[in-house]
Amino acid sequence: MKSTNLTIATLLLGAALVLTGLGLFQTVMPLRAGLENFSASTVGYMGTAYFSGFIVGCLLGPGLVKAVGHIRSFTGFAALLAALILVFPMKPDAYLWIMLRFLCGICLATVFLVIESWLNEQAGDSMRGRVLSIYIIMANMATMTGQMMVNLADIAGQALFALVAILVCLSVVPLALTPTSEPTPIPTARLELRGLLSITPVGTVGCFLVGLVEGAFWTLGPVFGQLRDMNIYEVTLLMAAFVLGGTLSQWPLGRLSDRVDRRMVIFPAALGTVVTGLLIAFWPISGLWSTLAVATLHGALMVPLYALCLAHANDSVPTEKLVQVSGGLLLIYSVGAAIGPLIAAPLMDKAGSGGLFIFISATLVLFAAFTFYRLIWSPTVERTQPSPFFPIPKTSQSVYELEIDEEYSESQS
Repeated sequence: MKSTNLTIATLLLGAALVLTGLGLFQTVMPLRAGLENFSASTVGYMGTAYFSGFIVGCLLGPGLVKAVGHIRSFTGFAALLAALILVFPMKPDAYLWIMLRFLCGICLATVFLVIESWLNEQAGDSMRGRVLSIYIIMANMATMTGQMMVNLADIAGQALFALVAILVCLSVVPLALTPTSEPTPIPTARLELRGLLSITPVGTVGCFLVGLVEGAFWTLGPVFGQLRDMNIYEVTLLMAAFVLGGTLSQWPLGRLSDRVDRRMVIFPAALGTVVTGLLIAFWPISGLWSTLAVATLHGALMVPLYALCLAHANDSVPTEKLVQVSGGLLLIYSVGAAIGPLIAAPLMDKAGSGGLFIFISATLVLFAAFTFYRLIWSPTVERTQPSPFFPIPKTSQSVYELEIDEEYSESQS
């Protein structure tokens, strides 16, 4: 038991270091791109390249890890990721950065696949729920910490990129120097895509549309702050406010959705995000704290949507297909996330900074309308496999295995 707890703690520490570096990198990269006079469309292409690489990593990662093992895969891809990050400030070329972002997506998908599949093996049925909760809280805190670390150095230099590389390299140390046993190989990825739309229309459409929105937002959010003449500190506070809002609201909204038809929570959350998005796009909010308040509210409504859609889908899926279906929805989300920046970035070039939130509002009003239509057309949904809400990270398909906690195991017995 003691060795198991040590391994779990080691994996969580490694994940925290990677997520801190990722939070820093995803904020500093678009800011540096703006400093290099890259257009919003070019930054959008980089976001699309990243999520495309993430899709490739999700599909090919299990085979790669199976071939060489968890520890070698983690150290190899973490080292490659650190090296790729160091190239960015050395040669600020748009085409090179797009290619680098694609490769970073593959590396990160594989790194998270290793960590989360390893966590799943170490956490017994009775521990999975607690480990997942700790992982979620740690992921949010690490992301916000990384975003705020942008203020430690000048974005025009190489120090921040070097700091990201250092954090990624340090993530290898706990696993490399802690006596842990090599876990069993990851089985070949089996993602359930056929029939998803008929099984869960709101869940499937929602994952795709939320992917469109979040892919655009996380790629272009810092660019929005720059175009609004915010300084670096204000941009980092803005991005952290979105994450904080989502962190604070996920559990209350999720627990509410456990008690009612989840679509009754998804609909007002999507509609509320439309309102806050239009406020940010068109209302000249004066004062930093007023801006942060609206950003926090926007994040509180937008960030939980994916987890709510996933929980709604899982209610209609047998336990034995939960991981495959959840992995399929992650793939659908990632396809949307790859497309989103391609649409939102040209809109920002033409309509200015508000174009990002015009796109977000337009997309989510479609989602709200579709959800409302489904509520009218199919007013009751039978929960054949009711499952408690968990605000699942969008990192790899293996994280969904952690969601199968003691309650799921009992349902199979």
